[in-house]
Amino acid sequence: MLDFEREAEQNGYVSIAGVDEAGRGPLAGPVVAAAVVLPKDAALPGLDDSKKLSPAERDRLYPLILELCCGHAIAVVDAETIDAINILQAARRAMKLAVEQLGAQADFVLIDGNQPIDVTLGQRTIVGGDGKSLSIAAASVLAKVDRDRIMDSYHTEYPQYGFNQHKGYGTQVHRDRIREWGPCPIHRKTFKGVKEYLTVTATADPSPSARFNL
Repeated sequence: MLDFEREAEQNGYVSIAGVDEAGRGPLAGPVVAAAVVLPKDAALPGLDDSKKLSPAERDRLYPLILELCCGHAIAVVDAETIDAINILQAARRAMKLAVEQLGAQADFVLIDGNQPIDVTLGQRTIVGGDGKSLSIAAASVLAKVDRDRIMDSYHTEYPQYGFNQHKGYGTQVHRDRIREWGPCPIHRKTFKGVKEYLTVTATADPSPSARFNL
């Protein structure tokens, strides 16, 4: 999974960053992007596209990536911005911000997907890159774990939605809670499954999370 990194090096680049995001699909919460620079001799057994890994596998790999990498950055774009500029542009913005935070630590970026980002560095987009490039796979794990942790923290603030379980994705349980309670401040109000319930108001006290078996 280092072929794309090696090709960039053969073209004269020295420090290659993998870039990926997590959170395009959910009905709530931010989109989170990560940029990761791995050493040339990087080896991370078991690392793959974060979507193919269990939560336990991602949690195991997360500190290993941080220990091994030469540099990394995380960027978060919130639900309000997603509603303002659309999810595609928000994801591109998050990736751009992550790369910019790396600064001089990278001179070339490998990006998961088919959308370039507005940075001055050399770049290459790779469809399915999180399963083809070790650097992008590392970024996908960091982005996914950090986003999941953000959603876990939102669960303590809005326990009635069960964010600790579905992380904001449109599961049946989540959709049922939106219908019952209406959207909360971190819901994406332009998304189908949320915008239909903007006028719904809560009818009960949400604080006892035990009511939802969370």
